[in-house]
Amino acid sequence: MPGGPRADAVAGVTAVAHPNIALVKYWGKRDERLILPWTDSLSMTLDVFPTTTRVRLDATAGRDEVTLDGVPATGEAARRVGAFLELVRERARLPWRAVVDSRNTVPTGAGLASSASGFAALAVAAAAAYGLDLDAGGLSRLARRGSGSASRSVFGGFAVWHAGSPGATGAAADAGSYAEPVPAAGGLDPALVVAVVDAGPKTVSSREAMRRTVDTSPLYRPWAASSRADLAAMRAALGRGDLEAVGEIAERNALGMHATMLAARPAVRYLSPATVTVLDRVLQLRREGVAAYATMDAGPNVKVLCRRADARRVAAAVGEAVPAARVLVAGPGPGARLLDGTGR
Repeated sequence: MPGGPRADAVAGVTAVAHPNIALVKYWGKRDERLILPWTDSLSMTLDVFPTTTRVRLDATAGRDEVTLDGVPATGEAARRVGAFLELVRERARLPWRAVVDSRNTVPTGAGLASSASGFAALAVAAAAAYGLDLDAGGLSRLARRGSGSASRSVFGGFAVWHAGSPGATGAAADAGSYAEPVPAAGGLDPALVVAVVDAGPKTVSSREAMRRTVDTSPLYRPWAASSRADLAAMRAALGRGDLEAVGEIAERNALGMHATMLAARPAVRYLSPATVTVLDRVLQLRREGVAAYATMDAGPNVKVLCRRADARRVAAAVGEAVPAARVLVAGPGPGARLLDGTGR
């Protein structure tokens, strides 16, 4: 329920959130307005590439002012943020416009979940500024309306995003689709080696690629059915701390998702020659006895799941395979949160 703007909302409220990488993928929406997926998904929030977003309310402004990485937002980015703020205002029953300043450290539009961290941070900051009293589940539902994967970045570590009931509509459908934490055994100690082989924007947006895949790929529905089984197996593997099983499930789920795109009409191909080189090197690492498993989102960049103790070796191997790649090591990261006046 709305409770009125925070006392410091005119001065500004700041939140930070981190991207997440899905180990069981979300691909395809059954409702584009509410951003409801066809399948559940499961992810790991990272401890790298945070987005920091400040929201300040202005009772005298006639429009929102949105700045992304120091540049005024335009086009689709401005439209999405504006629509999201309108949703927050509607729920808060407060007409004040907002001044938004968002700073990304993750390459935008390259399949590295920049929208997840961005809208999770915006949801937390805007909800606080406008005085919405939301629990973690409510923040997850709100973040979902900006970007589906943002629902998971509200939480740290591993999280599952529930698709909800396909037969539900309206408020019931909205209420049924949210993320929540997934417990993992304490000895899992995973790392994710991120290989950025191309930080440029994608030639086909995720939104268009999803539509095309769902509408035209003969492989989409079989993959969606197998993804439900993958999710159950993934939750069990996390619970028992079985990193090899986690990796095997993540890799087959990601490769299956990209297969659905390749079978779309016309095909959507995000995999580049450098992507395939990294995939081949990961397979070779396994032959050498290293538990390393690849996953990819909507882009050419590869993330390699491994044990933290093996992360340096995996990063070196990937860097040698593709010298032009930017390679870094991430671990499980925190959930989205408000920052105090000192930036903590």
